[in-house]
Amino acid sequence: QVQLVESGGGSVQAGGSLRLSCTASGYTTSSYCMAWFRQSPGKEHEGVSAIDSSGAPTYANSVKDRFVISKDNAKNTLYLQMSSLKADDSSLYYCAVGPPHYRQVGPRLYSSNCSLSPDDYNYWGHGTQVTVSS
Repeated sequence: QVQLVESGGGSVQAGGSLRLSCTASGYTTSSYCMAWFRQSPGKEHEGVSAIDSSGAPTYANSVKDRFVISKDNAKNTLYLQMSSLKADDSSLYYCAVGPPHYRQVGPRLYSSNCSLSPDDYNYWGHGTQVTVSS
């Protein structure tokens, strides 16, 4: 049984920093994508950042240069270091895990960076709230 538990959310002033953590258990596949999504009331899930099993990151344009995704394999933990936070970053942040991403070129499949589409992830945590006050 796969379980993802997020922590580290809270309230911070604009310009501040937070580090989110997601501890995973029960996902035994060695190749995977892990990602952070966020969702505000009345809005769709928005992909924030993802990382594959080799450590290659993907970032949404809205957080590039402000957020850093990383993972500690020994602790089965995914992190999201968030800096220069803005009021627009306020949201419920979820971590998710899913299969690795590939792209097809002709008859061959090539490894590709993880996507930020929620449809590509099949296990989700319950979320941690981030509130940024301006």
